[in-house]
Amino acid sequence: MQAEAVRLHRQSTIPGAAAGALRAVESFLFRGAEATARRNAWSAVLEDRKRAKDRREAQHVMDALVSARTGRPDGF
Repeated sequence: MQAEAVRLHRQSTIPGAAAGALRAVESFLFRGAEATARRNAWSAVLEDRKRAKDRREAQHVMDALVSARTGRPDGF
């Protein structure tokens, strides 16, 4: 079954020169999209770091409030 799928795929491929030309056109058309994707990914990483920092700071404030209210450093 798998060999048949491979054989069907090979029969439907574009000949070498045409495939190379299509890859070149695709590369030209989508090179800006790749740069945009990289910028978007980096922005997401930076936002995740900011959220993590905000969570740590909020946890620190909550811990300080609990320990101040109970008078014990562990909060219990």
